[in-house]
Amino acid sequence: MRTLGVIGGSGLYDLDGLEERTELRVPTPWGDPSDVLVAGRLGPTRLLFLARHGRGHRLAPHRVPYRANVLALKLAGAEQILSLSAVGSLKESLRPGDLVVVDQLVDRTRQRPATFFDDPGAVAHVSMADPTDAALSDAVYRCAVDLGLRVQRGGTYVCIDGPQFGTRAESELYRSWGMDVVGMTALPEARLAREAELPYALVALVTDYDCWHRSEQPVSADAVLDVVRRNVDAARALVSRLAERLPDPAASPASRALDGALLTAPADVPAELRARLAVLCPRRFGEGARAS
Repeated sequence: MRTLGVIGGSGLYDLDGLEERTELRVPTPWGDPSDVLVAGRLGPTRLLFLARHGRGHRLAPHRVPYRANVLALKLAGAEQILSLSAVGSLKESLRPGDLVVVDQLVDRTRQRPATFFDDPGAVAHVSMADPTDAALSDAVYRCAVDLGLRVQRGGTYVCIDGPQFGTRAESELYRSWGMDVVGMTALPEARLAREAELPYALVALVTDYDCWHRSEQPVSADAVLDVVRRNVDAARALVSRLAERLPDPAASPASRALDGALLTAPADVPAELRARLAVLCPRRFGEGARAS
């Protein structure tokens, strides 16, 4: 049975239909995740659900413990991650209620820990050329099409710090760059999933036109949540359908992302740090890797 980790964004704080449902508290060397993990079975798939902002939406985007979230899912058995994120549209063709299966990211964040390799003693440079997993993203897209959802395959998500929404000048700047959607949570989440060697797919749920669209009201939290509530049913249906057709995570390049990325030999990493990194990747930092 394959295991899928699902990270729910604004408005999606739980999943219905899970059998054998349990709650897991999973501490990590990088702290506690946003909330308990909800584990259960959905058809042929074991599913792990985590509310990114915590149930009740307690954590602002810049306060989300991204490292702990990704690692907690991995420690609980997740083999790949589906991220669901509310976003603003930067294109007329992407309307509120639409979905975008994102394939590229632009990072405009400034104050978030963005790597597990933050301490002196171990250096790794994973490839982020293609930040989302093609096979998992394709499966998500096919599921959305089968469900009759308005969905775009491929698009660029520009990630800002928040928690404030952007200015009109910023919105127009991102449009001039050719960005598709703007949000506050995809990064460093995608970077950390790659370092954890977890295939990662991102579905952006369009809630508004940000503030560039002169015939629409500027984005507000109330307006976002109104559309989010309508998107939640679509997101839940998408997860349920995806559970029936997950790709093999072992076939993804992300599953061996640290191969060729480490500049520091595991044997040269200080013992305390090596113990922490062994939780992240026992294949490279566990007992059998010390001499390599």
